[in-house]
Amino acid sequence: MDYGRYRYEQTKKKQEAKKKQSSFQVKEIKVRPKTGEHDLQTKIGHIKKFIGRKDKVKVTVIFRGREITLSNLGMGLLEKIAEETEETAMVEQAPKFEGRSLVMILAPK
Repeated sequence: MDYGRYRYEQTKKKQEAKKKQSSFQVKEIKVRPKTGEHDLQTKIGHIKKFIGRKDKVKVTVIFRGREITLSNLGMGLLEKIAEETEETAMVEQAPKFEGRSLVMILAPK
């Protein structure tokens, strides 16, 4: 077997492996604790679209100034988002605080 043929077969194997691998991105959606209902439904629509494209979604609730006292409102907001998207997405990382923001990660089922 000559070396040129060997190299050709190796590149073909690499191309085939590359075709089969799946890639995803992490998209981020940012909301505030006092986000309105219609705006929230729009964000949920975006989340469903991202999940449909097999991307992970990082949902962040940002607290500014004295809003940090509304942490229970932010937790309820994330629970509502998880509930609305439960048929297509699963919670990969439960809501947790990172500084002044509350973060949850959703992944496609």
